[in-house]
Amino acid sequence: MQDAFAQWEYTTALPADENGLTNPYHGVTYDEYVKKVLPELISYEHPVHMPDWFVPETYYYLWEGDRLIGEFRIRHYLTDALRNGAGHIGYSIRKDERGHGYGTAGLKLTIEIARDIIPEDEIFLRVYKDNTASQKVMLKNGARIAGEDDEHYFMRIPK
Repeated sequence: MQDAFAQWEYTTALPADENGLTNPYHGVTYDEYVKKVLPELISYEHPVHMPDWFVPETYYYLWEGDRLIGEFRIRHYLTDALRNGAGHIGYSIRKDERGHGYGTAGLKLTIEIARDIIPEDEIFLRVYKDNTASQKVMLKNGARIAGEDDEHYFMRIPK
């Protein structure tokens, strides 16, 4: 709860969809965030009464001092749709902090955690072909391009 205000500011400032990272909480009030969204995000780690397609997911936040810089999400395992789609990790960096190495550093930390959580032999990620900055972040963290479709590259990082 001590970080709720900073997380609310960060979350509500993110667009509803930016570079494939969806944010259904864009624009919620602080009161809604504390009473509904934050408990919901916490429940995603150990879900109860969720639909069959739901995959447990943990949210992590990257901080520089007392400033929240980025959000990283780890899906604990993959369904077929996620394996051929969004993959294990999604992330975002505050717009005014992009290009300063935070994405690379945050993804490195997230990969270290994901290696202990996910059962698959590789960490799956997806990136838009026109998002060269995020591609570089992934490549700096040991990713390789494992496939593509019209809009995306499917990246893999050895576990």
